[in-house]
Amino acid sequence: MTTVTNLGFPRIGAKRELKRALEAFWSGQSSAQSLLDTAATLRATHWRLQHDAGVDVPTSNDFSLYDQVLDAAFLFDAIPARYRALADADPLAGYFAMARGLQRDGHDLHALEMTKWFDTNYHYLVPELQAGQGFALRGNKPLAEYRQAQGLGIETRPVLIGPVTFLLLSKTTDGSPALDLLDALLPVYVELLGQLQAAGAAWVQLDEPVLVRDLDDATRAAFVHAYEVLAAATRPKVLVATYFGALEDNLALATGLPVEGLHVDLVRAPEQLDAVIKALPAGRVLSAGVVNGRNIWRTHLDNALLLARYAHGHVGGDHLWLAPSCSLLHSPVDLAHETKLDSELRGWLAFSKQKLEELRLLANAIDNPAVAERPLAAARERLEARRRSPRVHNPVVAERLGAITAADSQRHSAYPQRHLAQAAALNLPLFPTTTIGSFPQTLEVREARARNKSGKLSDADYDAFLATQTEFCVRAQEQIGLDVLVHGEFERNDMVEYFGEQLEGFAFTKNGWVQSYGSRCVKPPVIFGDVSRPQPMTVRWSQYAQSLTERPMKGMLTGPVTVLQWSFVRDDQARADTCRQIALALRDEVLDLEAAGIGVIQIDEPAIREGLPLRRAQWRDYLDWAVEAFRITASGVRDATQIHTHMCYSEFNDIIHSVAAMDADVISIETSRSRMELLDAFVRFQYPNEIGPGVYDIHSPRVPDKEEMVALLRKAAEVLRPEQIWVNPDCGLKTRAWPETRAALEALVAAAQQLRDEYADANAA
Repeated sequence: MTTVTNLGFPRIGAKRELKRALEAFWSGQSSAQSLLDTAATLRATHWRLQHDAGVDVPTSNDFSLYDQVLDAAFLFDAIPARYRALADADPLAGYFAMARGLQRDGHDLHALEMTKWFDTNYHYLVPELQAGQGFALRGNKPLAEYRQAQGLGIETRPVLIGPVTFLLLSKTTDGSPALDLLDALLPVYVELLGQLQAAGAAWVQLDEPVLVRDLDDATRAAFVHAYEVLAAATRPKVLVATYFGALEDNLALATGLPVEGLHVDLVRAPEQLDAVIKALPAGRVLSAGVVNGRNIWRTHLDNALLLARYAHGHVGGDHLWLAPSCSLLHSPVDLAHETKLDSELRGWLAFSKQKLEELRLLANAIDNPAVAERPLAAARERLEARRRSPRVHNPVVAERLGAITAADSQRHSAYPQRHLAQAAALNLPLFPTTTIGSFPQTLEVREARARNKSGKLSDADYDAFLATQTEFCVRAQEQIGLDVLVHGEFERNDMVEYFGEQLEGFAFTKNGWVQSYGSRCVKPPVIFGDVSRPQPMTVRWSQYAQSLTERPMKGMLTGPVTVLQWSFVRDDQARADTCRQIALALRDEVLDLEAAGIGVIQIDEPAIREGLPLRRAQWRDYLDWAVEAFRITASGVRDATQIHTHMCYSEFNDIIHSVAAMDADVISIETSRSRMELLDAFVRFQYPNEIGPGVYDIHSPRVPDKEEMVALLRKAAEVLRPEQIWVNPDCGLKTRAWPETRAALEALVAAAQQLRDEYADANAA
């Protein structure tokens, strides 16, 4: 019989139960035990849901209170010295200090760096390692969660990040090669695998997604060595899981590892199936990822069934597992909660539970074709209805897309000429200060939005409320002393959802939540059809805010690549074409903002690095259309209009030429957690335009003081020209509270003023 399995399940809960439990605990409104009880209940609920959906073997240890990579670092006792005393005294407090930082009770701890998990919008915490360090098992999380499922009568496959991937996702603080620590780490894996076998685990899943990346000889050797050591251990059977791409030149390496099973992604790379089957040793389990774990469209079941039957014919039913392409962490929980979505669109979608049901149907179609005949026919009808729907295709959009020329992505003048025009128009001081866009979305703001959506607050009263909040925000920024202001974005629920709600071709769910990091959840829009802008989206509130102040007001937009990356994107046309459609719609908005008197416009692109393919050979094509889309959005304005962009939590070294090719007048980047390390790429490249290296980590509740920010700015000023440097936080402030926001921004303005005074004194001397 064909086995249905899973690689991981969303942990936040269908109604974001984990988010609420975390935030209640962090605010002191609930106890640690209450948080742990909620976690245990969610795990049990999710195992039962998977079982009811037809999954034979779900995973355990895929649950996390914050992040799976942080869990692994904590489990292996890879705890940097600054957290160790706290982690020893209170493990949960130490764990969250590593995730979020801590500034109370005599502690002032920076959080670990955070970056994107491969090419997804999920953020992981980057473990800090150093040469010669040791590892040890700390706690028993994988074992405890396996036993919890066992107690419910559900046999699971514990999942762990594989040893090579764990080291490669880490950073060393002394510059030593992380793989040099492999021999110190492997005994911990051996010990843990032995514990799991003793507890009754038949299989363990080791996630090694780096196998779909370009690997050097040292990494290949590390894989061979690591799995030789694990093969000699007393352990359960091992499934090595790869996902997000094809094995390609790593195929022989992956199939040659001495393990009992291999998972491959046949959604991103269906073409690899034949080669994988030919290379897979006899008797090895093939876990075939035939259902998309990262998008929400119903599977083309006939195509998936062709792949599954081909695999079944070669490896046999006893050695074939059907699975999602990757963990379902990146998908919402259950479509059943979308009761207000129109029935046509709802019929095109599949959330995590529905994806598992699709896998069960595919397995039934292999083992008992007659049983599956009617549901497969119904699935074909839904796909055909979507293909033919007039909601999907707009000939006006297609015509405009076809008319794009090279001139549409070119500013009128080069940056040096634009800089002069903008300096004259804006008259800003040295080290100008600004923020990234949003200000605190307080409970009052969120409740007003919810009341307006439910009809309990009229549109007129809601508009009056937003006007009051906007004016308060403008006055606060004036009092703090910021140079370029923003309107605060109180009318916006999310930086992508807000725009999608006003664009044609988008739809929205009520409970389609996915985790971005920690308790931060997003509800990605669904791009189902051609994209266009019926009317202005942001002009009203930006123009109103500008009317309240003499200082420059910055218009705020989300860029086309980020709208694309942070949405569930239609799968029936090239992503590049969808991105260009979004760019054209946003170009209209940029021009309307300029016509309304907004002289500074920020087009955020935090996801441009995230979208980079995992294989270098595919980079050029992606970067070409991604940069083109940004430039189409930005290039219609006059020289005196200053275009900003923002990027966060990205490694820029490999794409710095493309970042420069975007030709934004000012780019703001996250550098506070890395202590300005991410600035190095811009320095080595000699980035010609202006840069705002973030000096305030807004993802942590700690408030940096002026001296800390001055130190960061001095580091930046050592490698950048003073006239290049802007002073700003590293991201928007919507998740922070007003007291900490005001305190941090006052320190930020004071730090900028100190730098101005120092440079004035130096020039006078």
